[in-house]
Amino acid sequence: MHALELALFFLFVVFATWLDLFVLHKDDHEIGLKEAAVTSLAWIILALLFSGYVYFRYGTELWMQYIAGYTMEKALSVDNLFVIATIFGFFGIRGGLQHRALAWGVIGAVVMRSILIFLGVEAVERFTWLLPIFGVFLLVTGFKMLRHSDDEGAKSLEENRIYKLVSRVLPVYAGYDGHAIITRKSGRWQLTLLGMSIVMVEATDLLFAVDSIPAVMGISQDFFIVLTSNIFAILGLRALYFLLAGILDKFRYLSVGLALVLLFIGGKMLAIPFGYHVETWISLTVVLGTIATAIAASLLIPEKTPPQQAD
Repeated sequence: MHALELALFFLFVVFATWLDLFVLHKDDHEIGLKEAAVTSLAWIILALLFSGYVYFRYGTELWMQYIAGYTMEKALSVDNLFVIATIFGFFGIRGGLQHRALAWGVIGAVVMRSILIFLGVEAVERFTWLLPIFGVFLLVTGFKMLRHSDDEGAKSLEENRIYKLVSRVLPVYAGYDGHAIITRKSGRWQLTLLGMSIVMVEATDLLFAVDSIPAVMGISQDFFIVLTSNIFAILGLRALYFLLAGILDKFRYLSVGLALVLLFIGGKMLAIPFGYHVETWISLTVVLGTIATAIAASLLIPEKTPPQQAD
């Protein structure tokens, strides 16, 4: 991997974010279904075109690692959208401002994940015993996801520990000031509700990154592959949110599929010290097959309706 590749990649990320935030959506207009679908498809095509570069530059092995990592990150980002929708609903963030909040959230996520991935890859290269520890962590996370109930996801944001901490530490103005993140009120600078929602989106992504980055590192320990698959999945998050906002509740089996994938990768990482190596094509098949099955089951299996109580 050359430094020039990373420099060009980040230049593309900066340009795409500037184009999206300050040119295409500078007026905070409402994002329609057609626009969201076209934008989401465009990001997927760009990610696949980049996978073609990986294939011709690095070969089949790293290409399969990239596809598996990108697919898993994309699916995990859908799971993340449930929490983001709750945040926007709590703060009353409307459509146009939702895009701005997500855009700034993605900028922060790109910076934060790049740092975490660099530290993670460097740590694993220096201390190989960290991989089995990551494996145990993924197993615990997978089992927690399998036990996750709808009641846990329905808790009010006011009960969220991060929200309580941020609202105590940072001054918050209970209103908006255009699309400003901070505003000066009563002689001091305060976070607007838009700014507070961005902080919460960033905090949420940090929690999800703690799960997703070790999961991708269970597929590949190549810094370039882990970084680019992660970031390409994040860059399409905004369009994906507006595309799926109205039907997020339909993907009720996605969390189960993701939990099974995390359990598989966690087990794969735990097997490394014992001399067992799972081929990349097997990992790719498991990731793609499990996520596709979970999505298909969510869409095809009718949801059970609770029996009505007698009067």
